[in-house]
Amino acid sequence: MTSAGLQLLAFALALSGVSGVLMATLLPNWKVHVDAGSSIITAIVQLQGLWMDCTWYSTGMFSCTLKYSVLALPTHVQAARAAMVLACVLSAVGICTSTIGMKCTRLGVDRETKGYACFAGGVCFLSAGVSGLIPTVWYTKEIIANFVDVTVPESNKHEPGGAVYIGFISAMLLFISGMIFCTSCIKENSEAWLHPSKQQHVSITQPEDRSAYSLKDYV
Repeated sequence: MTSAGLQLLAFALALSGVSGVLMATLLPNWKVHVDAGSSIITAIVQLQGLWMDCTWYSTGMFSCTLKYSVLALPTHVQAARAAMVLACVLSAVGICTSTIGMKCTRLGVDRETKGYACFAGGVCFLSAGVSGLIPTVWYTKEIIANFVDVTVPESNKHEPGGAVYIGFISAMLLFISGMIFCTSCIKENSEAWLHPSKQQHVSITQPEDRSAYSLKDYV
């Protein structure tokens, strides 16, 4: 019962992590730059994401431009794109396999297969967590290095946006979920190996020879 409860908790964390990773991948606010200008009327907020750049004006106008060229992007943006997409794919595969392997589900598979599926789902969540942590940390490092560089003009300096924080937290949730799944499956399998279930030995009796009749039936 404890193992099933932990798996439910891990599955809930994984669902939150998948939603957050997908949201962080699509949001355009990985980098934010606020230009107040001479007055509040000329204030501009510039947002840069993995797939598009957006600009919000104080007048209420909002415009976005897609990043069509992949080769023109910086290296850390290209790596962040690939890593975040990989994290989404791995987390989706982890959701499917962990659903089969959870103790509270009944999908017509035996106990050993459920153990393997549970462990595979945990590995997928761990890999997705690592794949989501790498781009968020690398992207933040590039933003901070560019911000503290005195040779960079103020108009080109940015701060980490909300998508970076969402991606980091979601990746940590996926990593924790994968750890719970893997440890619960390993513990369950080790208990099964140390205390194997006793098989009932059914004795095979010789069939009675129906061709022989008891003489007692006859007078």
